[in-house]
Amino acid sequence: MTSDAPQIEPDDKDWTWVLRERCPERGFAAADVDPREIGPTVRDLVPRWVSALHREDARVRPAPTTWSTLEYGAHVRDVFGVFDERLALMLDHDDPPFANWDQDATALAERYDLQDPVVVAEQLADAGEGIADRFDAVPDDAWERTGKRSNGSEFTVRTLGQYFLHDVVHHLHDVGA
Repeated sequence: MTSDAPQIEPDDKDWTWVLRERCPERGFAAADVDPREIGPTVRDLVPRWVSALHREDARVRPAPTTWSTLEYGAHVRDVFGVFDERLALMLDHDDPPFANWDQDATALAERYDLQDPVVVAEQLADAGEGIADRFDAVPDDAWERTGKRSNGSEFTVRTLGQYFLHDVVHHLHDVGA
């Protein structure tokens, strides 16, 4: 996207419903995910993201108001970082609040559309390994520790991981990978 390209409609939906229902768009049932499988699943998904980001058309939007693979990849890279920070907070503090993260504002401010897909692929792989390691290290007695998003949504370490994994899987389907 260039500065004169159509902007993406901000996504202001509360996606926490995916913790209670199967995602009708992708069929993913977040609540069915064994939290001990989050780290290994992230590691399984990262090569698909890296491959998608190496496609010749990674910068091309399928529609003027739909993110390109590059934009989705940059978003998922940042999702890895944001959720890694949130998970660390939950493990280190009792019921911490999470700072607000406006994913759409970040996409514009960081110019996801102008980033290098090869660099994004490397960064995504590194960030994916980091959050996978953090989920692997969650002690058995910590899965029900809590935290709150700025809009009041409450999570446990388990549900945070399930919610996070839905985002990664959902966007992988968005880019056809």
